[in-house]
Amino acid sequence: MPDSSARDILVLAAHPDLGRSNTTRAVLQALRASPAAGRVELRDLYRLYPDFHIHVETEQRALEAARLVVMVHPIYWYSMPALQKLWLDEVLRLGWAYGPGGTALHGKDFWLVVSTGGGPESYNPTGHNHHLIDEFLLPYQQSAKTCGMHYLPPQILHAAHRASDADIDAHAQLFAKRLLHYPDWCQSLAAPEVGDEEAVALDERPPMFSPLDAGDAE
Repeated sequence: MPDSSARDILVLAAHPDLGRSNTTRAVLQALRASPAAGRVELRDLYRLYPDFHIHVETEQRALEAARLVVMVHPIYWYSMPALQKLWLDEVLRLGWAYGPGGTALHGKDFWLVVSTGGGPESYNPTGHNHHLIDEFLLPYQQSAKTCGMHYLPPQILHAAHRASDADIDAHAQLFAKRLLHYPDWCQSLAAPEVGDEEAVALDERPPMFSPLDAGDAE
């Protein structure tokens, strides 16, 4: 197991009302109580940036220091909460995270830990949501791939609103256990695809969004 004194895991928590959360709050409480906490930098985005004014350089430094980047949040309208999306747009900049010269995240692992309102039965072609959950998570997977990261299988708690205390606790404890034993549990799951990182490094596509002007305050 790696040196627990090294903060090699970055956890990005994004819940707009954490005080009323059951699942996300339990996950973060399990982290704080775990021996894994010593190797984790936890960034609660809604606490850090209540005005949605993200300090890009600070976030990039936290990413650079991490081997594993974890996003923890509920799924809102088949996607991520608004501040997490703004973080993605502003922090993962062209020339830093992707595109020509954008190699800052190459080789790092990306792990998604989320909860949904719908049960697993609703995520299939005949269910309420008409698609598998993996299809809704494709933007996460492609974003990780574009940045040269290894996309790990996500940990998902379905039907979080109806989940028992025991189910929520099991989800939270599994999260903490996997952080404690990183990277042992995921090494066989995150093998990079041959040629992916080189292709991303040489990517000449236009930016996915317009970067902020260099003179903008951060």
